[in-house]
Amino acid sequence: MPDVFDRQKRSEIMRKIGPKDSAPEMRVRSIVHRLGYRFRLHGRDLPGTPDIVLPGHRKVIFMHSCFFHGHRDCPRATIPATRSGFWEVKIEGNARRDRASRRRLRRLAWECLVIWQCEIRKGTEERLRAKIRRFLEG
Repeated sequence: MPDVFDRQKRSEIMRKIGPKDSAPEMRVRSIVHRLGYRFRLHGRDLPGTPDIVLPGHRKVIFMHSCFFHGHRDCPRATIPATRSGFWEVKIEGNARRDRASRRRLRRLAWECLVIWQCEIRKGTEERLRAKIRRFLEG
C-alpha cells in the first residue's frame, strides 16, 4: 500500500516527532504526580534513559511509541510500504536496544514498566492509572 503522503510531507511529519515531552508522556507524568509520587525525568545516568525515574523506589517507566519501538500485534506498529527494509531494520534495532536496556536495569536492581502509546488514549485513563498504581505500589 503506498504512503498517503508524498515524500516531502512524510519527511516533514517525521522530523516533528521529538523524543521528549510528547502529549502521551505528559499524560503519564500527570498520573504519576497525582498518585503522589515525585520523580526525575529522562535519567541519562541509567541504561536506556528512562522517561520517568523514581530513585527512592528504584523504579523506572518507559513510554514507547508503538511504531518506533515495534509493539507486537498493534495496528499502530505497521511497517510503511515505502522503504520497508529500512524501517524493519530500524524498528528491530530499537526493540533490541530496549530489551538490552531493561535487562541491564534489572541487573542493577531497578524495576521497569513499559507503557505503550496505544495504552495512553482517551477513555483509558482509569485502566492506565490502575496499571501505574500496581507497578508503583507493588
